[in-house]
Amino acid sequence: MTQKLYIKTHGCQMNEYDSARMADLLADSHGYELVSEPEDADLLLLNTCSIREKAQEKVFHQLGRWRALKERKPELQIGVGGCVASQEGDRIHARAPQVDLVFGPQTLHRLPEMIDAARQGAAPAATPAQRLPVVDITFPEIEKFDRLPTPAADGPSAFVSVMEGCSRYCSFCVVPYTRGEEVSRPVADVMREVIALAGQGVREVNLLGQNVNAYRGAIDDDYADLAELIHYVADVRGIERIRFTTSHPLEFTDSLIEAFANVPQLVDHLHLPVQAGSDRILSLMKRGHTTADYRERIAALRRVRPNLSLSSDFIVGFPGESEADFEATMQLIDDVGFDTSFSFIYSARPGTPAAALDDGVTEAEKKARLQRLQARLRAQADAIAAGMVGTTVRLLVTGASRKDPSQLQGRTENNRVCNFAPPADGAPVPDFVDVEVTQALPNSLRGRFLARA
Repeated sequence: MTQKLYIKTHGCQMNEYDSARMADLLADSHGYELVSEPEDADLLLLNTCSIREKAQEKVFHQLGRWRALKERKPELQIGVGGCVASQEGDRIHARAPQVDLVFGPQTLHRLPEMIDAARQGAAPAATPAQRLPVVDITFPEIEKFDRLPTPAADGPSAFVSVMEGCSRYCSFCVVPYTRGEEVSRPVADVMREVIALAGQGVREVNLLGQNVNAYRGAIDDDYADLAELIHYVADVRGIERIRFTTSHPLEFTDSLIEAFANVPQLVDHLHLPVQAGSDRILSLMKRGHTTADYRERIAALRRVRPNLSLSSDFIVGFPGESEADFEATMQLIDDVGFDTSFSFIYSARPGTPAAALDDGVTEAEKKARLQRLQARLRAQADAIAAGMVGTTVRLLVTGASRKDPSQLQGRTENNRVCNFAPPADGAPVPDFVDVEVTQALPNSLRGRFLARA
């Protein structure tokens, strides 16, 4: 009988990539088949993220909901992976005895062995409290990628992880502690994965890393930076769009700007987190750059890509943030003109230097500032969307519209979803089409099919 696997993913694109690789790995090793409901599964995996507020509590609430499933089905296995797993380790089992295995982002490739070990270690008569979980939250670096199978494509767009970890140690961030320091995959390994995906019909790749523009991949007796890797990827037959995320301003090099000038496959969109518009706050965050540095990089990019759409991350209410500091962030938003961005109220992460800072900003003030900032960002994003009405855009068709299956859905270069009616002739729709944008809605666009691109 085929075993069933259910994976719930919290957080970022890196976690989405890791979850997909878990599914590939377990299908290859144990024949697991993905299911859409946890009630149908023999193995439940929770892939966690510690970036958001109250991440640990959300994990334990989810595990509490799964406990009832295990009480009804004692042979059910439950595993917790990702960054919260790295932080909490065997403390997870202390609070949630129903958990059988705990693994970090760098040890997901060991899942088959951990599953087998957990089964062998669970005597039939053992109670959940007596059962000891299998825990592996070590940092074996690049071994993870050496052990994972060739990924299976799921549509015309795919993520490719090119490096792991971060060595920047921003004062608010847990990534160096949960995923380790920066480790880049060799160029040949990345290229094998990209070529395999292109052979399965992938037309767009998103190169992933916690600090992706710090990529330094071995090639022959030297190293390639991200810009050089982008040139290699652009040469792969069938790859027509390239994205990369997430970047750090401090390592946004001249060679990357040159790539935007000379590699047409690089899309007109960039996610470049700034976090704050105040140099004083950036210093407390240990970001290593100033707002002037950030502005200079954006100006250089827009000289070679005038239509570049830029999104960012913002933290509101960092310890000690004054009204003047916040207004500096609002001024930066006005000056740069960001598209759809992510913004959060600061919340302390255990073990990070910022957790020890005196937080004199009240929760009410943080919430008020976040509302103001998000309203400004939304107004800018809406204005950009409205400006697209009447223009012709090239879409990468990703499938049927979620809300109306009779329509198709595609993604623009600037990372917006656009829904459109398929051509009346009923002929197959290729991966790329040209549409005229007819309407800008709050979270998507509508378009009129023009031609097969």
